Amino acid sequence: MKKEQRYIWALALAINGLIALSVFLPKATMLAGINVSLLPKVNAVLNGLTFAALLVALLSIRRKRRGWHRRFIGVAFAATSLFLVSYLAYHFTTPSVRYGGAGILRHVYYLILTTHILLAIVIVPLAMYTMALALKDEIGRHRKLARWTMPIWLYVSLTGVIVYLMIAPYYVN
Repeated sequence: MKKEQRYIWALALAINGLIALSVFLPKATMLAGINVSLLPKVNAVLNGLTFAALLVALLSIRRKRRGWHRRFIGVAFAATSLFLVSYLAYHFTTPSVRYGGAGILRHVYYLILTTHILLAIVIVPLAMYTMALALKDEIGRHRKLARWTMPIWLYVSLTGVIVYLMIAPYYVN
């Protein structure tokens, strides 16, 4: 598993590094002429799909339906992967949108956004490592780690939708 751990950490660093670069680098013009304004909505849908797939996967494993659990974890990974591509395409080409709300909602938004970002950084290697344990048939270790992975991944996918819903009124189309 040591070899897989190195690959997981390298991939996690690459993914989180690309996300950080997408925010801080000047915006690329590689998609010039392509309307990317729908991508935030697509991202929210993909986050919602991830959340729903994770819930079904969780219910499936609690009912001892391992095959269904695997299928829906696969759906969650696929939706998350598509989200990542869409997120990067949008953020490498489009300036970030500022939240325009005020008062208590502003504080709530930034609290949710901050926890979402921090846990999203953590979930990248955590989800990959949890899945690697399952694929290596190390079910005991997988189960122990999944007790942390599942709630964090559920939170990140759900708060991704909430962040979108809260900031959506401030997008310029």
